[in-house]
Order: sequence, then C-alpha cells, then structure tokens
Amino acid sequence: MADFNLHAPDGATKKRRRVGRGQSSGLGTTAGKGNKGQQSRSGGKTYPGFEGGQMPLYRRLPHRGFTNTSFKKHWQIVNLEQLDDKFSAGEIVDGASLLAKRLVKKSEALIKILGDGSITKALTFQVDKVSAAARAKIEKAGGKVETPSGDATVDGA
Repeated sequence: MADFNLHAPDGATKKRRRVGRGQSSGLGTTAGKGNKGQQSRSGGKTYPGFEGGQMPLYRRLPHRGFTNTSFKKHWQIVNLEQLDDKFSAGEIVDGASLLAKRLVKKSEALIKILGDGSITKALTFQVDKVSAAARAKIEKAGGKVETPSGDATVDGA
C-alpha cells in the first residue's frame, strides 16, 4: 500500500440529500415528506405535551394549592463532632472559618449547628442557628453562641 493509493472504503461517504430541489434530484414533489398533512408543511410541528387534540394531561390534572419551594431555606448542617478536632480553643466558628476548614460549601449560605457528638473546647459560634442540644454542650464546654436572632432554636433538631 502506497500513500497515493489511500481512499475511503466503498459506502463510507454518501452524497448529501438535497430535498425539494426538483424531480431530477430523486426527492422532488413531496421531498420525501409524504403527501399532505401537518408534517409535510414547513413549520408543521406540535408543541411538547400535544396529544392529538385530546385534552392534554397537564390540563386534565388540577393545579391547586401552594408550594414553598421557591421560598424554602436551605441549611448547611454541621455537627459538633466535626468541629472538635478541626478548631482549637478560643477560635471563632463562622461561615468563613467553616469554609476554610471545608466543613461547608458556601460561607454565605445559612449554617446550623447540631448537637451530634461532643465538644471539649471553648469556641465562639457566630452562625445562623444552633439546636438546643448543641447550645447546651457548647455552653457546658465554656463557649458562647451568637446568632443573628439571639434565640437558641426554632425547632429541636
């Protein structure tokens, strides 16, 4: 085999089909779209969910009530057991320090401290929410909690 003898195998390259270009193109008159009807027309498409004129499913089902998804608060959860070995005594635990130690993904998102595990060091917490169990363990270890609202927690979790 020589360099000048290279070519694609038979059937590897095909001529592009030029539809609607007259009778001699092999796809004249209907251009391969069949006869009449919506699909043969230019722009002849239906919308997603179209059921051939039948009342579509999304219109048959009732859309009632209220959903809270767009207003829902997304909390980043951190447990006390994760904090004890990452922080030294006297440090401030806030969004930036938790992000630096890779305990949360975003520093500006809402952060909640939960009481799973124990803590032995006195730390100052400046987070959005702290559970009642976590607050008790933090204060027992000599630390303090500063939340924006000033309350311990809204829920017990």
